[in-house]
Amino acid sequence: MITFIQTGGTIDKDYPKTQKGYAFEIAQPAVIRILEKLNPSFDYEVIELLKKDSLEITADDRKLLVDTCRQQTNKMIVITHGTDTLLETAKDLMVVKDKTIVLTGAMRPERFTNSDAPINVGLAIGSVQTLSPGVYVTMHGRTLPVQQMTRNPETGQFIQQD
Repeated sequence: MITFIQTGGTIDKDYPKTQKGYAFEIAQPAVIRILEKLNPSFDYEVIELLKKDSLEITADDRKLLVDTCRQQTNKMIVITHGTDTLLETAKDLMVVKDKTIVLTGAMRPERFTNSDAPINVGLAIGSVQTLSPGVYVTMHGRTLPVQQMTRNPETGQFIQQD
């Protein structure tokens, strides 16, 4: 079984339903819609833990995420997260030693037709089932241990650290 944990971020952003204008809201986990299209042959559960832009995630939120991961009996966890602080959260999760945790997100909301969300979640699903316990990041077609991943400040791409 794979546990999916929603924290928010661009991947989960949706058009506003309660306010006027262009502000996006963090809605139902995008992973639910992605899994419906996949028709997976594995069991899964989805936990709606946070619904925040990653710039709003606090140290207390990260502690809650660490505790939630530790409490899971399942050993395979995929976390959807905003890209701005994804690496910071991933590093905090390194204290969880007995599970395979893969963090992913999207540069464009899953609701957009040109979103990278389905590809990133798909790669995270494959990665979490084949990697050894540890914390990994899946973005831009790559899955790497968090210690080997960095973000190019000019392009926004997650790349292998030199």
